[in-house]
Amino acid sequence: MPPQARRLRADAARNRDKLLASAVHVFGERGLDAPLEEIARQAKVSIGTLYNHFPTRQDLFDAILPERLTALERITTEALADPDPWDGFVRFLNGLFELQARDHGLNDALARRFPDDSAVGAACRSGFAQAELLIERARQSGRLRPDFETRDLITLMWAMSQVIRESMEVAPQTWRRHLAFVVDGLRAEAAHPIETPPLTDGQLEKIIRGR
Repeated sequence: MPPQARRLRADAARNRDKLLASAVHVFGERGLDAPLEEIARQAKVSIGTLYNHFPTRQDLFDAILPERLTALERITTEALADPDPWDGFVRFLNGLFELQARDHGLNDALARRFPDDSAVGAACRSGFAQAELLIERARQSGRLRPDFETRDLITLMWAMSQVIRESMEVAPQTWRRHLAFVVDGLRAEAAHPIETPPLTDGQLEKIIRGR
């Protein structure tokens, strides 16, 4: 390869790395709707360079979010290893929302729908499959109320993501108080029959796509 071509390729690789680092920082501070121009500015490249590497915002998400979401796998694995199913479930909830509270971008990612064929969508599906095991294990132990389902976890995540988003700058630990209320309400011994049924798969899909 001619020296000039090697230099151009090295420059392109450096620009891509700078854009990825900038995207992690900007999305983490401002959420997934942050302006792409700000990512390019902090990376000290043009917006055209950004689009050359990542033609769409989803391409940028797919480049950074799956790796960030591996933290959710670690939280789930540790929770499943807890010998007490209820403690493991509560540990998972705390870990999940701590993760969301530390990173605006992940908070947004876990509260929205991504295309099924995207890398982020695949990472989210894998995480929810593991979460379903946690829920079933806690229900079988008799400690988690029997009517709590994975779809209820998703709606809980939507609600908590909003609490985290709105309070992060003023009172960043507020979510812990609200989670404590939720956890007490999820205990089997505190449960009362709920007349309203959980969302159907169709309703859930429609809501997520609308978001």
